[in-house]
Amino acid sequence: MSNPRPSFFESVSRNFDKAALHTGLPKGLLDQIKACNAVYQVNFPVKVGNEYQVIEAYRVQHSHHRLPTKGGIRYSSHVNQDEVMALAALMTYKCAIVDVPFGGAKGGVKINPKDYTVKQLEKITRRYTTELIRKNFIGPGIDVPAPDYGTGAREMAWIADTYMTMRHGDIDGAACVTGKPVTQNGVKGREEATGRGVYYGIREFFNNKEDCKKLGLTTGVAGKTMVLQGLGNVGSFTGKISQAEGDINIIAVSEYEGAIYSEKGINIQELIKFRKETGSILGFKDTKTLENRSVALELPCDILVPAALENQITADNAPRIQAKIIAEAANGPVAGDAEEILLNKGIIIIPDMFLNAGGVTVSYFEWLKNLSHMRFGRMEKRFDENLYENFASVVESMTGKKINLLQRNILTKGADEIDLVRSGLEETMVNSYQDIRELWKRKRAVKDMRTAAFILALNKISSDYLALGIFP
Repeated sequence: MSNPRPSFFESVSRNFDKAALHTGLPKGLLDQIKACNAVYQVNFPVKVGNEYQVIEAYRVQHSHHRLPTKGGIRYSSHVNQDEVMALAALMTYKCAIVDVPFGGAKGGVKINPKDYTVKQLEKITRRYTTELIRKNFIGPGIDVPAPDYGTGAREMAWIADTYMTMRHGDIDGAACVTGKPVTQNGVKGREEATGRGVYYGIREFFNNKEDCKKLGLTTGVAGKTMVLQGLGNVGSFTGKISQAEGDINIIAVSEYEGAIYSEKGINIQELIKFRKETGSILGFKDTKTLENRSVALELPCDILVPAALENQITADNAPRIQAKIIAEAANGPVAGDAEEILLNKGIIIIPDMFLNAGGVTVSYFEWLKNLSHMRFGRMEKRFDENLYENFASVVESMTGKKINLLQRNILTKGADEIDLVRSGLEETMVNSYQDIRELWKRKRAVKDMRTAAFILALNKISSDYLALGIFP
């Protein structure tokens, strides 16, 4: 009889334990970092049509070493306490890795959003928010949710409105949740943030000649082949940005309705438009439909991007994976029982708690914007443009040559909010990758990037606890 597959939270805990051996930290401190500090389960009734349904929902605050806690809310029929605890734990480590001042949290509502109308979803969202407010599980300095699987800017706007209605007069109330529409105190660049962060992380790996050489690859992302699983928010932006800015060749796409393949490449922008019109990726021009969606994961490629749900690569299919790099855009797509198989095959795994941290990074920027009550770039943009204009005029007077209009516009452009957000995200992802890689290469006993990322996170979190004097 085979051993049962570890749960999501057990997989996260095993990775934690593996990294903890390399830290030299006291057991009590490690136990505190590992434990979920607060788990809230609620069941509330909502009238749907002519009947009442009891909705099961969760909010988990994994770590209070820094406040507020931060993490998304997912709507899925698969939501359970173990999953939400695992995701909250990953958020703690993710925030530490990218140096944003939050503890980790996560929320989940056990529904399939496709089964409800917009008005019904609004009713569920507002009632869930009310339950969080009642138990003090939401607030700008307490716990700040964000979008996740099955939710988006619309749901975040409902949450913010509900909070500010019940906390009337809270001057920082807009900072109670991030991922809001730009017109409702959101920040430009938040929608694309996780996918853009995934691209920056992949690009940074390919900038290192030594690591590429070990895999038999050249440096640079241009021309590399990619298989993409999932065309939700993260997968679609990862695909679009990888093609537009990196010239990566996406040869296969997998979604719940099936998978398609084209050796010449699939235009993701056009595929998303096609799916919106037809409801399916199947039948897209110049592609071949694969026998089932799981086959896409097993195709030969340079980069495999699982951007759907957890446990997509298990001990069952890991022996058949032919990618050279697995870029974990989703949370926990590689099950604990599959990782050792993949590593023994020489496959590099760029871990989720680093790679998909673009979302929480830009959420941090949105939170800061809400607390400052001013959009980024408002004070300096015009000043910078005038300064650059003066520089251009000085160059013209010194050289006696006129700068053409296109060049002048490029030289004198001040940074808009979207420019500053993207720049801040790129800085964060590049620096965090280098921190992980430096630790990975320095510690000979550390064989994989995930363990290195965990060690980095544990060292940073332990420093916070030790600074508080809780652990001498």
